[in-house]
Amino acid sequence: MKKRYALLAAGLMSLVGNAFAAPASSDAIPDIPFTRFQLPNGLTVVVHEDHKAPVVAVSIWYHVGSADEPAGKTGFAHLFEHLMFSGSENRKGTYFQPFELAGATDMNGTTWFDRTNYFETVPTTALDMALWMESDRMGHLLGAIGQKELDTQRGVVQNEKRQGENRPYGRVDENILVNTYPANHPYHHDTIGSMADLDAASLADVKKWFHDYYGAANTTLVLAGDITVAEAKAKAEKYFGDIPAGPPVPRQQAWITPLQASTRGTQHDQVAQTRILRTWVVPQLGTDDAIQLDLATTVLGGGKTSRLYQRLVYQDKLADDVSMGISPFALASQVQLSVDVRNGVDPAKVEAAIADVWRDYLAKGPTDDELARAKVVNRAGFVRGLEKVGGSGKAAILAEGQVYRNDPAAYKKDLARAQAATVGSVLAASKTWLAKGDYTLTVLPAAPGFDPAAEDKAVKGLGPSDHRPDAVMPKPADYTVAKSTVDRSKGVPSVDTFPDLVFPKLQRGKLKNGIEVILAERHTVPITQVQLLFDAGYAADQGRKLGTASFTSTLLEESTTSLDSVEVARRKERLGAFVSANCTLDTCGVGLNALNEQLTPSLELFADIVRNPAFKADDIERIRGQWLAGIAQEKTEPTGLALRSLPPLLYGKDHAYGIPFTGSGTESAIKSLKAADLVAFQRDYLRPDNLRILVAGDTTLEAILPRLDAVFGDWTPPATPVPKKNIGQVAVQPKPRVFLINRTDAPQSLILAGLLAPSTKAPNALDLGIANGAFGGTFTSRLNMNLREEKRWAYGAGSMLSDAKGQRPMLFYAPVQTDKTAESAAEILKESKDVIGAKPLTDDEIAKIRAQRVRALPGSYETTSAVLSALSGIVIYDRPDDYVQTLKSRIEGVDRKDAEAALSAVIRPDAMTWVIVGDLRKIEAPVRALNLGEVHVIDADGNPAKPVKAPVGSKAAAKHTPSTPAAGE
Repeated sequence: MKKRYALLAAGLMSLVGNAFAAPASSDAIPDIPFTRFQLPNGLTVVVHEDHKAPVVAVSIWYHVGSADEPAGKTGFAHLFEHLMFSGSENRKGTYFQPFELAGATDMNGTTWFDRTNYFETVPTTALDMALWMESDRMGHLLGAIGQKELDTQRGVVQNEKRQGENRPYGRVDENILVNTYPANHPYHHDTIGSMADLDAASLADVKKWFHDYYGAANTTLVLAGDITVAEAKAKAEKYFGDIPAGPPVPRQQAWITPLQASTRGTQHDQVAQTRILRTWVVPQLGTDDAIQLDLATTVLGGGKTSRLYQRLVYQDKLADDVSMGISPFALASQVQLSVDVRNGVDPAKVEAAIADVWRDYLAKGPTDDELARAKVVNRAGFVRGLEKVGGSGKAAILAEGQVYRNDPAAYKKDLARAQAATVGSVLAASKTWLAKGDYTLTVLPAAPGFDPAAEDKAVKGLGPSDHRPDAVMPKPADYTVAKSTVDRSKGVPSVDTFPDLVFPKLQRGKLKNGIEVILAERHTVPITQVQLLFDAGYAADQGRKLGTASFTSTLLEESTTSLDSVEVARRKERLGAFVSANCTLDTCGVGLNALNEQLTPSLELFADIVRNPAFKADDIERIRGQWLAGIAQEKTEPTGLALRSLPPLLYGKDHAYGIPFTGSGTESAIKSLKAADLVAFQRDYLRPDNLRILVAGDTTLEAILPRLDAVFGDWTPPATPVPKKNIGQVAVQPKPRVFLINRTDAPQSLILAGLLAPSTKAPNALDLGIANGAFGGTFTSRLNMNLREEKRWAYGAGSMLSDAKGQRPMLFYAPVQTDKTAESAAEILKESKDVIGAKPLTDDEIAKIRAQRVRALPGSYETTSAVLSALSGIVIYDRPDDYVQTLKSRIEGVDRKDAEAALSAVIRPDAMTWVIVGDLRKIEAPVRALNLGEVHVIDADGNPAKPVKAPVGSKAAAKHTPSTPAAGE
C-alpha cells in the first residue's frame, strides 16, 4: 500500500521528464555535455552548461565515506559531514543561513560508503557566495570546530540514529551488513555507526580526519546550470586554488565477497507483518555483471509484472508486496529481495514459492518480452531524473562517474551495455551470482517485553577474511597552490541582485463536452504531463466508509473493463508511460507522464484507466489485503500513529477533516468496502463535470486539445449531481489536551501538537506562511535551532502548515530522545508562548524568510513537475493565473506586523492538542508533571487505553498516576 503521509512529508516527488532531445525509447544514448579540468592543487572540476533556468547547481564530492573508517571509529565520516555545517573560520554560525537568504534550493549533505557530498542549487547571481562558503569550509574549517560544535553534532547524529531505529524494520541494515561482509570488509558496518564509537570521537579525531581526507586533490567540484566553462574555471581558481592538495589518499580496491552457502538470521521488531529479506553480494558498480543484474532484478521483482510479484501476490496470495533491486557501490554491490508476508501465512510457504520461481528463472532466463520491458523501465527511470541540474540530477551523475570511475560520462557506458544485453548475458550473470550464497533475514513481530538491544548484541556476524586486497596509493603528483586573491576577512560575498523568475503564461481551452483544459507550456524536454484534477479528496469520505476516496483512486490503477491489471502495467512499461492516482484532503488526481513520441497511445491507455475501471473482485481483495497491512504498519510507525490520531482530535470525528491524515481509513471500513462503494464514489466524484485537466510540458494548446478531445471529449456525466462536501468551521479548543500513545522500547518519542489555522485561501495565508517559516518552517527557525542545534535533543524539529480549503492544521513536530521528551514538549510550549508574547518575531527574522522565498523562485520551477504543481495550486485555491509571476511583489509586501498578527491569531498555547508517541513507562509521569493539559492514554485507534506500568523502582513508576479516560473525545 502506498504511504500517504503527504501532510507531514510535503508530498511525493513527481516523475519528471528527461533532459535530452532523443526520446527514451530510441536507440540514442542521452548526453550530458561537460568539460573537465584540474586545478594545479589537484581539485577536479566538471562543468555542464544548461541555460534553461537562471540557477547553478554546486556539487562537491569528497572521495571518503564510512568504508574508510578504521576500527573503533564507525560513523565518523557522517559525523564529520554534520560538522561541516557548523560554520568555518571566516563565517561563524550555521552554514544554512546565507543560503536561505540567497534562495538556495536542493541544499544538503550526505554520506555513504564511498563518498561524502555537499550540494546546493543557487540563483546565478549567488554563485560567488556559494563557492566562497564551500571553499571556506574546505580550506578553513578547523579553527571553527571546538568541543561545543563536536558535542552538538554528536548529539544530533545520535538522534538521527535513534530516529532511524524507531521506524519499523529500522535495524535490518546493520544486521544484514555484518552477516554479508567479512568483519574486515569496509562495508561490514553501516554508515551511521555505533553509539559507543560516536561517543568516543574526539577533537583530535576531527582534525586528523579533516587533514587526511578533505584536501583538494581528493575532491571533485561539479558546476551545472546557467554558467559557462570560462566562468567556471575563473571562479574555481579564485576560490579553491589556494587550498592545499592534502596528503595522498590510499584508494581501497574492489572486494567482492559472495557467501559460499546460504545463511539465515532472525530479527524481531515492532512491525505489523513478517518481512523476508534475501541479500547477495555481487560485483561493484560499472561492471558488466552489475548491469546485467540490474535487468535481472527488474524481471524478477521490479513491479507488478515481475515474476515474483506475479507468483507471490497475484497467483498464490502469499505476500502483500515484493521488491527486488541492486544497490551498486564502489567496492562491491548488493542485490536484495524484500517480501512482506501476508498475515497468517507461513513464511516457509513463501520461501518455497520463491525457490520455485528461482529454479525456473535460472533454468530459462528472462523472456525476450521481459527483457525488453526491463530495458525500457530501467532506462526511463534513469533519464527521467535528468531534468534537474542539482539534487540527484545531472550534477550528481557527473560527479559519481568522476569520483568512482574517473569518467563523468561513465553512465553512457552503463546505458549502452544495458541496451546491448541479451537473454543469455542476463542469465549468465544471474547463474554466477544469484544461484547460491545469500543471507536470509526474517523480521518477525516482537512479543511484549522484547529487548531489541539484547538481540542486536547477540548477533555475531561474519569473522575477518585473509583475502582483503591492499589499498593502492595514487601516482605521485606535483601539486601546487596559487596565491589567494580573496580577502576572507571581508566575510561572505553579498548577493545584491537576483535573476527574474521565468514562468509560463497559462492558456485555457475547453473540450467539446465543456471540460476545461489549462496549459503551461514548457519546451525543455520531449515530455507531456497531464493531471486530471477532481474536487474530491479525503473530505469526500464524509458519510462514506473512511478510506473510500484513496481506495477507489488506487483501484483506478488496476483493471479496466477490457484489460486486466497485469496487462495495464505491461502496456505502461512498453510505452514508457507513468500513471499515478492519489488523493489529498480536498482533491483526487490521476496523472500521466508520457513521452511525446508515445503520447497518443499513452493518452488512450490513460483515458481507459480513468473512464473504465473494472473494480474486479480479485483486484479489490488483493488491494484490500495490502491496504489492511498498510494500516497495521501505520500503527507501528510513530509518524503514522500520530497522523492517524491527531486529526479526529483537532476537528472532531464528525468533520470532513476529522479522519486519519494518511488517507488510508480504518480497518473496519476497508474490510467492508464493496465494488458498489467504489462505483458510487466514481459516479459521484470522478466524473467530467467535476474535473479540470491540467497540462504542462512540451506541447501547445492547439496540439493537445484535439488529442484530449479524442479520448475525453465524449465523456458524459451521470444524471445525479456532484455531492456537496461539508467542510464546517471548528471552534477553538477551550483547553489544552494531551494524548499519549504507548510504543514500548521506542528509542525516541514523537511529539506532534496541533492547532487550527485559516484556509489556504484566506487573504492572510502568505503572511502566516512567512511567519511560520521564521518560527518553525526552516532549518534556522526558532524551533529547529532550539531543539536540534542548541539542545541537541532532536535530529530535526519544526512546524508546518498543511494546505486545505477549510481550516488547515498547523502542526508542531519533534522526534526527540526518550529521556528529553517532557523537556522538549516544554520547550515547544515555551517557544509558542514567547513568539506571541515576550519574544515576538523580529524584523530580521521576517526579512530573512521574505528574502528566502523571493530568491528561491527562479530555482523552484526548474522542472515540469514543479510547474504542474504550481498550476494545481492555482486551480484548487482559486488563485489568479499570474499568481506565480506576482508572488515576488506580494511576498515583499509582507511586513512584520502582518506576519505577527497572522501568527498570533493561530498560535494558542491554551488550545493545543498534543499527541506524544513513546515508551510510556519512561515518559508518562514526566509529561504529566508538566501540566500541559488534561492527559489521556489512548491506543492506536484513538480509544482509551489501560495505563502502562513503569518498571518497578524507577522514578517514572514512583510518579505514575492513573490515566484519565478519553470518554466522548
